[in-house]
Amino acid sequence: MLRIAVPNKGALSETAIAMLAEAGYATRRDSKQLHLIDAANDVEFFYLRPRDIATYVASGALDVGITGRDLLLDTRMPAREIEALGFGNSTFRLAARPGRFSRIEDLEGVRVATAFPGLVDALLDERGVAVDIVPLDGAVESAVELGVADAVADVVETGTTLRQAGLEIFGDVLMESEAVLIGAPTEAPGTDRLLRRLRGVMVARRYVMVDYDLPVALLDQATEIAGGIESPTVSPLRDPEWVAVRVMVPRKGMNRVMDELYELGARAILVTAIDNARL
Repeated sequence: MLRIAVPNKGALSETAIAMLAEAGYATRRDSKQLHLIDAANDVEFFYLRPRDIATYVASGALDVGITGRDLLLDTRMPAREIEALGFGNSTFRLAARPGRFSRIEDLEGVRVATAFPGLVDALLDERGVAVDIVPLDGAVESAVELGVADAVADVVETGTTLRQAGLEIFGDVLMESEAVLIGAPTEAPGTDRLLRRLRGVMVARRYVMVDYDLPVALLDQATEIAGGIESPTVSPLRDPEWVAVRVMVPRKGMNRVMDELYELGARAILVTAIDNARL
């Protein structure tokens, strides 16, 4: 069986479990359940702390896992990033008291508190900046006020928590993070099928299916508005001057596409969600 590590709690857990369910896998019924066998799909799920997943996968104890890119890099373990999964997006930024620093280079020789010591040390080392890392297990925004650090480095989604602590974000983005599928150094059988399924879910979340009727003379213009993944599916109608068209369009731009098609002359425009896909 393919052994898959899944976050058991935290910001990534709920979406990761939902994504696996949409991909056709069994899900646990009790949040305290740490192990689940999905015999129908020949996989085993292990629900673990997100921070530990890269360690288990890198060691080969588990075959693949879902975790954050920041957590993967922080462990400095030889697990492979296989695919970005399109959720849990955040940036890794620096913050300090307003006006104290303006550039990353200004941190030379100062104390930087973080819950990601391995990652921060590597990122700053790439920029040739040597700092005194103060490792903390979360809530790093208090470190400056309490005097244990001069600046903090942390995952930022909106920056609200840092601002509430009287801190100001400065310098360039250190890195961008999101949920990723990671694998052991040697690829395990079954990984390709899992990846195909997850890609299908990501496509389904990004696209919708649009159906409409259109005068055949306007088909080329309609295709310029919505060309689809490859090309639209066109079917004849009883009236030979009209055709039925089906096309996949990005969910984000769906309403604009509908407006433009209607203004062109399309009618009976219908939008349908996609449950899953294989492209």
